[in-house]
Amino acid sequence: MSESRIFHRTPGHGYPRAVGGDGPYIIDSEGRRYLDASGGAAVSCLGHSHPAVIRAIKDQLDKIPYAHTNFFTTEASEALATHLVERAPDGLGRVYFVSGGSEANETALKLIRQYFVDKGEPERSRFIARRQSYHGNTLGALAVGGNFLRRAPFKPLLIETSHIAPCYAYRDRSEGESEEDYGRRVADELETEILRLGPETVAGFVAETVVGATSGALAPVPGYFKRIREICDRYGVLLLLDEIMCGMGRTGTLYACEQEGIAPDLLTCAKGLGAGYQPIGAVLVAEKIYRTIVEKAGAFQHGFTYIGHATACAAALAVQRTIEGDGLLANVRAQGAALRAALGERFLDHPRVGDIRGRGLFIGIELVADRATKAPPDPALKLAPRIKAAAMARGLLCYPGAGTIDGASGVHILLAPPFIIEARHRTEIVDKLAGALDDVLGETAQA
Repeated sequence: MSESRIFHRTPGHGYPRAVGGDGPYIIDSEGRRYLDASGGAAVSCLGHSHPAVIRAIKDQLDKIPYAHTNFFTTEASEALATHLVERAPDGLGRVYFVSGGSEANETALKLIRQYFVDKGEPERSRFIARRQSYHGNTLGALAVGGNFLRRAPFKPLLIETSHIAPCYAYRDRSEGESEEDYGRRVADELETEILRLGPETVAGFVAETVVGATSGALAPVPGYFKRIREICDRYGVLLLLDEIMCGMGRTGTLYACEQEGIAPDLLTCAKGLGAGYQPIGAVLVAEKIYRTIVEKAGAFQHGFTYIGHATACAAALAVQRTIEGDGLLANVRAQGAALRAALGERFLDHPRVGDIRGRGLFIGIELVADRATKAPPDPALKLAPRIKAAAMARGLLCYPGAGTIDGASGVHILLAPPFIIEARHRTEIVDKLAGALDDVLGETAQA
């Protein structure tokens, strides 16, 4: 085989070639089948060959694949926007389509800034976010993100952003402290930082509703986001919830924040929106933001070539209609609870499994060197890439990550299988993951 001309994520790595999909499985050119227990990066929520979505794409191609939004709107984009808004948290009345998660968060940051400029508060330019978060790889999104490994090389290019504590009860809740008291304590860091910066200078607070790849399915404790919402309202700060990874049904409700009982001012979604069948993302925007920008400036000073792409919107609409029509949110809740229970039973006494957490089919497993002290594994062991390789060798795709705790230490495994999984797939996930951990940790113990 000739040398690849692709600038791969890991140059020199021997990637198998994906040639087919069969529900939750990917098939390579050698005929090997891989159960996609991470949905790639929590993307493929309907698996890899759903006929309704494929048919919708083909039908749209027969109509018109693409029309530039400076000239036209399309039936597909209008219908998708209506579908999303009709099910959205209160106040989110408009949708701005983009091509992925990073673009969505970049767009949301600029919307927040223009809103305050048009509102007559141009001094509001500062953003606050959380450590151990991830909001994308464009410069603005990377700046608000708290994934310090990804930020480090580009730090001179990034806007200054404040980062407060994540809601990470497994590591940070004090002995004897209730979950509610812990949640209020870390949420109150937002108020402290707003006051330090000067409330009149703060534009937005950015947070993943359930933290994804950087910390491994960290769900907030009860009351945390209600307190965050109160603080934002008190100081006129806009709340941007990033649901790129955790949204669109991944946690068991269409929007993850439904479970928090709050509505943000902006909400971003992407991965599960189109399920990987076409590149698409979206920003759901509060009506007050839309009205202010339209009335004061006439338009949002922003745009990408492929926003509102007709074929991408048609695919996403088919994905969302399938999730709703087939009752898949109920399956996410049922299969997610059963998968967590099965993982808990299998790893109940495992000395290297410290925490199993998450919501719905969004599950994180944090590894430790010692369960009693919660000491993280030695980073020199490079467990994350080794576990990924060992699982793949067994025909399982999972999403291990390093730097879980502070960007340098900590290891977790993220699971985000398709919403269509059944009991037999749960068993396969647990068995193959346990085997992969035995393979890697057994080697480590012998070294």
